[in-house]
Amino acid sequence: MYLTIKEAAEYLSIPEAQVENLIFQRKIRAIHDGEQYLLNKDQFNTHLKQMETYKKLVQEIMNEPVPDDIDIKDED
Repeated sequence: MYLTIKEAAEYLSIPEAQVENLIFQRKIRAIHDGEQYLLNKDQFNTHLKQMETYKKLVQEIMNEPVPDDIDIKDED
């Protein structure tokens, strides 16, 4: 399934200008049909999976309790 730049921006939750910049930098593959750029939706699956994994990792780190500092109990 192909997306326009506007649809891809909504799908990725980023501004359209950023999608255009990524296309021009060749970080996103796109084809130009003479009027507009079309992007294959499947190329974003890996990115979205990695972002979900990263969010889970960050959430786990944030939920970890802060260990007591050894020096706090020192009464010198």
